[in-house]
Order: sequence, then C-alpha cells, then structure tokens
Amino acid sequence: MPLTDVPSEMVATVVTSLEMLERPRPRPAPNAPFRLARWKTPSTDKYRALFRRIGEPWLWFSRLVMADGELAAIIGDPEVEIHAVEDRHGIEIGLLELDFRQPGEAEIAFFGLIPELAGKGHGNWLMAQALALGWRKDVKRMWVHSCTLDHPGALGFYRRHGFVPFARAVETFADPRLAGILPREAAPHVPLLDQRGASVR
Repeated sequence: MPLTDVPSEMVATVVTSLEMLERPRPRPAPNAPFRLARWKTPSTDKYRALFRRIGEPWLWFSRLVMADGELAAIIGDPEVEIHAVEDRHGIEIGLLELDFRQPGEAEIAFFGLIPELAGKGHGNWLMAQALALGWRKDVKRMWVHSCTLDHPGALGFYRRHGFVPFARAVETFADPRLAGILPREAAPHVPLLDQRGASVR
C-alpha cells in the first residue's frame, strides 16, 4: 500500500476516539495513596505547569500555545472540571480534566499521571474517579480520545475500562520541539527529523 510522506518538521499520529454509552456497573475502587483536588479557577500559569509536567513525555502542547484568554475561558468555565491528583504530601502528580460543555456528554479531555507512576496500576484508581465524577444524572455518554503518541498501553487501558472505539483519524502538526515549545528530549519515542547531527533522536 502507498505511504504518505510527512515533512520532517511535522509529526503524524493516529487518533482513536472511544465512547461509553451507559454507566458501568459499580466495582470496588482500587486503593491508591492519592486524592483529587478540584481546581475551580486555576491561573493559566498554574494549569500549564501541571499540564506540561504530565504531558511533556507524550507531546502534549495544545494548551501551552493557546492564548491566555482562550485558555482561561476553558479552564474557568463552570462546565469544565479540573482535578489535580495529589500524593499524601500534597505534591501534584496527575491531571484529570472533564468537559461537560456538550449537553448530555462528559469528555475526558486530559487524563494522566507523572511518568514515574506508569505501570504501577494507579491509572485504574484515577479512571475509577473519572467514571464516578463523569456519570451524572443527565450524562448519557462519556468519551475520550487517545493517539499513537500516548503510552503504548493507553488504548488497551481505555478498552479494559469499558470504552469502545468509534472513530479514527490521522492528525499532523508542527513538531513542538522544533519551535522550542517543548524540549528536544521530550517524547524520545518520537524521533526528531531535523538533521541536527548528534541532537537527532
């Protein structure tokens, strides 16, 4: 089959959207030494600092380049809930963002823990919190999207928790590392193609 060239300054990823159309049966929530702290009106700087800490390894950058006013309108919207995951010392180690702006729907807009916690089962705890907070009386659908830049286990993780794939698309965007939005060492699983000798990964 023919291949489509992607310019060296661009990144391409396959995005899979998944949905859940009915509230899942309750199951015992896994234990974790964490808690959720609701951020009702965080500053853009505070939000971006946590967004960067969680998402840098996976090339999250959309909220880093968004104009302050546009970002403030989203994270200050009463229909958008932002929760920081805190450890027992109050250190922020995760992010859960739920978007209820579409009537009858709850989107898991951002979901993640710091890389040091990957593979330790704590994502199951965070998903239990997401489902408990997302399924409300007027919600008929929860959905989320994942892409091939995410942790390799992300898609399987969502499916194990009851989300069913319903759409797939290819997204391309300018590599944020080349513009200095993210450091060059971010997301080493995604090679840089700018031909800068030893700096190329």
